[in-house]
Amino acid sequence: MFSRRRRATAPRTVSPWPFVGMGLMAASFFLYAASGLLAPAWGVVVLLVIWLALLLLCFAWWTPHPRRLPWVGVFAVAFWFAALNAGGAFLGWTA
Repeated sequence: MFSRRRRATAPRTVSPWPFVGMGLMAASFFLYAASGLLAPAWGVVVLLVIWLALLLLCFAWWTPHPRRLPWVGVFAVAFWFAALNAGGAFLGWTA
């Protein structure tokens, strides 16, 4: 009378793309953290805040948009490269 039945559902497949994106974010963290060799302290703080914002974006997009996470990781590396080059060219950051 009060029996419960579970509906048979297809198993969800796990996408590898969020893991790839988080791997790229982890690799880019070392770039951002080692920026103190070239950038002043305030520049490193700004870069790390931007990296943290990108990491939070990855957390938010983990399930709804898993294919976007590798692009966020690639953007993080490209942004770091552009920011340090711009800092060297326009703000005089030197090693």
